[in-house]
Order: sequence, then C-alpha cells, then structure tokens
Amino acid sequence: MKTEHKKPAVLVKILRGLAVVIGAFITAYGLEAVLIPNFVSDGGVTGLSIVGSELIGLPLGLLIAVLNIPFIFLGYKQIGKSFAIYSVLGIASLAAGTAVMHHVSPIIEGDTLLVTVVGGIIIGFGMGLALRNGGALDGIDMLAVLLSRKLPFGTSDLILFLNMFVFIVVSSVFGLQGAILSGIAYFIASKVIHIVEEGLSGAKTFKIITRQPEIMVETIRVRLGRSATYNLVQGGYSHEQFKEITCVINRLEESKMKEIIHGIDPSAFVMVYDVAEVRGGNFKKHDIH
Repeated sequence: MKTEHKKPAVLVKILRGLAVVIGAFITAYGLEAVLIPNFVSDGGVTGLSIVGSELIGLPLGLLIAVLNIPFIFLGYKQIGKSFAIYSVLGIASLAAGTAVMHHVSPIIEGDTLLVTVVGGIIIGFGMGLALRNGGALDGIDMLAVLLSRKLPFGTSDLILFLNMFVFIVVSSVFGLQGAILSGIAYFIASKVIHIVEEGLSGAKTFKIITRQPEIMVETIRVRLGRSATYNLVQGGYSHEQFKEITCVINRLEESKMKEIIHGIDPSAFVMVYDVAEVRGGNFKKHDIH
C-alpha cells in the first residue's frame, strides 16, 4: 500500500517540476524574443541581470543564476527545502533558456505599446506557472516576503518599492523611456501572474475541517513552520462536532500547504481566502529544513 501511495506523489512532484521548467522557458522566450531586443527590461533580479549583461557583457543566464543564489538560500531557510529545490530548477531553466534563445528573432519590433503588453503577458504567464507549482523564478519576491515580517509594510508594497530601485538602475542603460516601458511591462506581468498563480501578493487563510486535526496541525508546524488555531464547529445536519483549523500562510507556501493536506486527509474540507495584509499576532515562523 505504501509503495502504491508513493508512486502518485512522485509523479505529482515530477509534473510540478516539469511545469516549473516550462514556465521558466516561456519567461526566457518573452525576454529574448520580445523585451530585450526592444530595450525593455523586466523587474527584480532578472531586470538587474539584464542591466548587468548590457554593461559588462557577461551572459544574461550566468548573471541570473549567480545573483539569485542568496535568494535561493533565503527561500530554503524561510519557506522550505522543496520550494528551494523547485526554485533552483526554475532559475537554472530560466538561465539556460536565455542562453538557448539568445539569437531567436524578435517577434515584435518598434511598436512600444505592443512590446510591453505582449512581453508582460508572456513573462507573467511563465512566472505564474512556476509559482503555481511551488517554485520562483526571481528572488526579489522572496526578499519582499521576508522584509514584510520585519517592517510595517505589506508584501505588495515592498515588491513595488524594491522594483522602483530596479527601474532606476534600468534607466541608466535603457534610458528613461526604456525604464517606463519596463515598469509598464512588469505591471502587466504582475497582473498575469496574479491570474495564473491566484495571489501575487498578500497572504492566504486556510480553514480546514478534518478527522485528523492534531496530526494536521503538527505536520503544518513541522513542515511549514506555521502555527494554527482551532475553532469548535458543529455540523448542521449530523450535529457532529469538529475542530476547524485556521492557518495563515504567505502565497509562496500555498502549494506546500495543499500537498500537506492531501497527504494527511484527501477528503478534508478546505476553504481558502485571500488576505491582503497580516499584522501582529504570531505570523512569524521558525526556520525549517
């Protein structure tokens, strides 16, 4: 029975990893075939890598890989091992994708509006696909999640704030117009990511009704480093009493949370809510490995 149970779990992990790789190559195509040939950049670490590549002539893929190393370590410490593994896979695939597609012909040239819209949609879809399957292609999101725990600002505010500095740096290479177009493309990409991944910024509240609440809460604590609360609820038809679990997580932990729930109780009743901002309480978490 255990062997039969492990096979689907391994298959799911392989499919998720494949989705992260596909998302990375889609993002690389958007960069190399749309944005970069038209002197438009992306935000985050990728944007800084594009600027560095233009200034010092190093391959874009090499800079993406190197500059993301500290953020991968941050993701490992703050979010977990599986997230770090998927992110390494995604970032390595993005770096390889930019190298493979470096000489592809641009699909759009000259039309600045079309470039920003199409480029933003393509890279947003690729990044959203990776995030939806448990990996990240850019380290700046991880940094924003960490800083939001230390500073009185929401994750979305910090992502915007950090990218303002990125686009100031972009303006030094692509000019003010290039920086503005890059900002527009990033804004479009962020909206597409929100659609694909369902929640670019902010937190998620999980309400779980399961017949194994104690095991569920302990597993969430061990594997995610998150605490949870109980509410006693009663079924309106059966009048049976249950312990309803409430747990607030950040958006990058959603796929891991779903994996935990399915692994313990596939028939658990689960409700997921978007949370714009979290303040106070014990939202900080312990480092996990």
